[in-house]
Amino acid sequence: MDEYLDPSPEMNRNNLQSDCESCFGLCCAALPFSASADFAIDKNAGQPCPNLQADFRCGVHNNLRQLGFRGCTVYDCFGAGQKVSHVTFGGRDWRQAPQSAKLMFEVFPVMRQLHELLWYLTEALALQPAHSIHNELRLALAETERLTRLSPEALLELDIASHRGSVNTLLLQTSELVRDEASRKHKPSRGRQKSFSRSADLVGAKLKGADLRCANLRGAYLIAADLRGADLRAADLIGADFRDTDLRGANLTETIFLTQSQLNAAKGDASTKLPPLLHHPAHWTASGA
Repeated sequence: MDEYLDPSPEMNRNNLQSDCESCFGLCCAALPFSASADFAIDKNAGQPCPNLQADFRCGVHNNLRQLGFRGCTVYDCFGAGQKVSHVTFGGRDWRQAPQSAKLMFEVFPVMRQLHELLWYLTEALALQPAHSIHNELRLALAETERLTRLSPEALLELDIASHRGSVNTLLLQTSELVRDEASRKHKPSRGRQKSFSRSADLVGAKLKGADLRCANLRGAYLIAADLRGADLRAADLIGADFRDTDLRGANLTETIFLTQSQLNAAKGDASTKLPPLLHHPAHWTASGA
């Protein structure tokens, strides 16, 4: 179990990435989904997916998109699955100990939220322009990590919304500090830089080649937007909806709070420039997907 204990998540965000080989198929059993463009069937929370095998691996993993399970290829638990499996429940899986199944399935979404916050806080601590609030960020990181070590019962008692709110205040401050400094360095091309309100509705927006450096795109709806060749360096992308967003040739190398799940939902190709620790999804092709 000790190999899953990460005493210093600030130093290594690799520990906050999904490791399906070390998880008891929790996303495949704990979470519900409905038949839609993302899922081929209905499934209730706590009901194992029919494609989940005895070894907790997906029996159709290599063909998920072709079989109508695109949503599975987008999801990312930020390492919560292996934490719940091997730390919270000490390596006892829900098939061997069926009396633990309900509790394990209820804890998993809570842990996923905590791990997502760990991802953002760890990134914030790596951003030099936010050095003035690094102490506050370290305290928030330590407290969030402490919460992930609670018992299953204590995790279910957490006021997760309140904790997310306090962390989000720090993430907002981080965003402002980073974007302010970047905007001083990068003078936008006249008439090309765009300005948006928070949670902007940009569904299907035509933003090919747009200068989006330092933009606040927190929670923006970018579904099916055309961002080919756009420059998003230093843009805050936390919570932005990238479903079917065309990112071919876009520059996302210095974006703030981008996640693998967002990229998995988008379209792109080998020319899309990404930040460290994030990778081109397997379904992206040389010409976009």
